[in-house]
Amino acid sequence: MCYNAPMNFYQTAETALLSPEIDTKERLCAELLRYCSTNETFDQAGHSPLLFDTPSYAAFCTIVSPRELPARKHFDTTEGLATLVHAITHIEFSAIDLALDAVYRFPQMPQPYKMDWLGVAEDEIRHFRMLNGILKQLGFSYGDMPVHQGLFDASMHTAGSLLDRMAIIPRHYEATGLDVNPQIVKKLQRYDKDPLIKQIIEAMAVIETEEIDHVRKGDRWFQWACKKEQLDPKATFKTVLQKYELLRQRPHMNVSARKAAGFACDELLDLGAKSCD
Repeated sequence: MCYNAPMNFYQTAETALLSPEIDTKERLCAELLRYCSTNETFDQAGHSPLLFDTPSYAAFCTIVSPRELPARKHFDTTEGLATLVHAITHIEFSAIDLALDAVYRFPQMPQPYKMDWLGVAEDEIRHFRMLNGILKQLGFSYGDMPVHQGLFDASMHTAGSLLDRMAIIPRHYEATGLDVNPQIVKKLQRYDKDPLIKQIIEAMAVIETEEIDHVRKGDRWFQWACKKEQLDPKATFKTVLQKYELLRQRPHMNVSARKAAGFACDELLDLGAKSCD
């Protein structure tokens, strides 16, 4: 296939974004990435990004409020462990759409931006497949348990601003995932004689390493947007968090991961880190 040939880039991105099928998302994402790698300009004629009423996973998931989700505490039972894995699998499926939406939603952005987020989408697809494989070993599949649509809602709330999107999705929510990851692993390690739990811990390590890179990409384009608008990044980030009522102290901040992802020490201390060692 010749990827220099004309391609309806944004229509393909929309199809990938809206599809509930992971195979379709993976195939179209690969096509978009290959096309993007050899094209620096993209025809935006007729492209007007849509706001969506429901996420792609609504086709097979029961969506509830976060308060209605089952507790993720009892890792010594198959169902308790599956509840945890299902929740993380849902985050990864949601993250595929977040990355695709970042490309679809902001067509004015340059080729390197598109390459970054299509690359993130490919990572998230791999994470999803890895976790869903573990879930199946536990006797469940993605969609067997209820989920919430908080990340989807955040993507729609930030649809009108690249700066807000980069602040809220990668720099807040994905960075919060970096904070939570070690806490989950610490709890799982109490049961790490179980081969399947060892497999989950290994998967979490892969995800943390690659999510650092995702947050770093979000930081890169947040800084880019701040520079373009002549704004101070540190003050602007706090302002955006306040705007969305997300400015709160993190009890267990993963300082080393956040630093690797682009956060400066003075910002981390300002956000509530006890130290920056």
